[in-house]
Amino acid sequence: MAEIQLLDCTLRDGGYVNDWQFGHNNILSIYERLAKTGVDVVEIGFLDDRRPFDINRSIFPDTSCFRKLLGMSNSRPKMVVAMIDYGTCSIEHIQPQKESGLDGIRVIFKQHKLREAMAYCAQIKALGYKVFSQLVSVTTYSDDDLVQMCRVVNEVEPYAVSMVDTYGLLEPDTLKHIHSVIDDNLKPGINIGFHAHNNFQLAYANGLAFISKPGLKHNILVDGTLYGMGKSAGNAPLELLAMQLNKSYGKSYSIEPMLEAIEESIMDFYKKSPWGYKMFFYLSAKNKCHPTYVSDYLKKDNLSVSHLDKILGMIEPDDNKLLYSNDVSAKIYSDYCDMLPDDNRSEARLSDALAGRKILVMGPGKNIQLQKEKVDSFILKEKPVIISINYIPGAYNVDYVFTTNSARYLSMTDDLREVKNADVKIIATTNVTSKGEPFEFTFNRAPLLELSEDFKDNSFLMLIKILKAAGVKNLYCAGLDGYSTRESNYFNPKMEYSFVKNYARYLNRHMHEALFTDNADMTFEFVTYSVYLDEEDSHDAAF
Repeated sequence: MAEIQLLDCTLRDGGYVNDWQFGHNNILSIYERLAKTGVDVVEIGFLDDRRPFDINRSIFPDTSCFRKLLGMSNSRPKMVVAMIDYGTCSIEHIQPQKESGLDGIRVIFKQHKLREAMAYCAQIKALGYKVFSQLVSVTTYSDDDLVQMCRVVNEVEPYAVSMVDTYGLLEPDTLKHIHSVIDDNLKPGINIGFHAHNNFQLAYANGLAFISKPGLKHNILVDGTLYGMGKSAGNAPLELLAMQLNKSYGKSYSIEPMLEAIEESIMDFYKKSPWGYKMFFYLSAKNKCHPTYVSDYLKKDNLSVSHLDKILGMIEPDDNKLLYSNDVSAKIYSDYCDMLPDDNRSEARLSDALAGRKILVMGPGKNIQLQKEKVDSFILKEKPVIISINYIPGAYNVDYVFTTNSARYLSMTDDLREVKNADVKIIATTNVTSKGEPFEFTFNRAPLLELSEDFKDNSFLMLIKILKAAGVKNLYCAGLDGYSTRESNYFNPKMEYSFVKNYARYLNRHMHEALFTDNADMTFEFVTYSVYLDEEDSHDAAF
């Protein structure tokens, strides 16, 4: 039976969460706790000669830094290694192994850099280190590529070759197949490793599949991190792997120091910046593309989740989906925008529908209820077209609902079914997706946003832009009370927000300026009281 080793890379891969700023006390504590666990290999951090030495960070410019960092510790794991992303640390910054305090160095590299990276690994090996060759994005290798890779690796004879599921794309059966190809072609004596990511919530399952594969010719190493801390969706949790290895493979790793390290050193980072399975990483994995594509398209402020999935699916395999290209990203987005709704057409249709009518925009403020007589009187006299924003005011028959938020749209589901006026139409922005028939009017969200982050997606201001483009010059407003320090300033409690006093005043002053200065070519008449009317904003929003 193949020997199994457990490798912890919390201080290296976990550093993507906090820019490797664990703090010196945490670094020492994690290192010493891991030494007590009996874990076979501990990866202490990154070697990167672009980064200056900082005793509080687990990323270092050269190998001499490790003695500076760990000199105060009396503990030592069985094997201590560091990692280099090939091309970020010159061989001149690597001392002979006996001088550095490190036992080994892991080198990660992309497939197209295989030969030059393995030549670099040979140099590291010559300095006395156990060298680990890490295959970034192993899913990009065909079977023939894997065989050729083994031939190149066999010439160097590193301590280990590791399969890195960089984007969390692997499923257990695929992992086993790749493992078998490497196991059949790698020279005896070279270990095989596996490093998982959790984009598909399979990091732990894949780890188990890796260690349980029967009939292996090579010893294996499986990576994990405390509490799964790590890049993107995180890694296989070290404590779960250790538990299973103890239970089923005769190991005797001590779990208690792992739990202590999680409580003492890891949980604060998790609370500040949680890692783990997320929609973001699922979408990149589902579409087999680099996560930066997802980041690019999220910044466009124009796409619902389903739209985002579609645009990612438009990236062709020939575009090297896993090797991000800014040009490809821009072209795909441009192509997709050509498929989005035509705002001009929607504006023209809305203009025809509203022509010659008075428009009452109805917000969710409590003054809709407190000043109901004023609202009723206005509606009876003027018979306006009523457009509500992100909610259904049950006491009134609205003609249109403007929705800019998926959660708000969901919260209106029952109200839309029960609304008295069966002809109510929905005006939506492109980040909201209809659950049934397409919305009557859909507008691209991005052009409607404000430059100020504080008002970026203010629904009232977004609606004003749409109505102005549709030719509306005069607006009547009700229930647009303004921002408040109170928690009971909304007619619908589900929509509550509260703000500290000075910030609420700041927001209200901005709204006053946006209405009466930026949109001075329109007139706004408030049927119910609004703080937006008060230039000095010395009042609270509720009447």
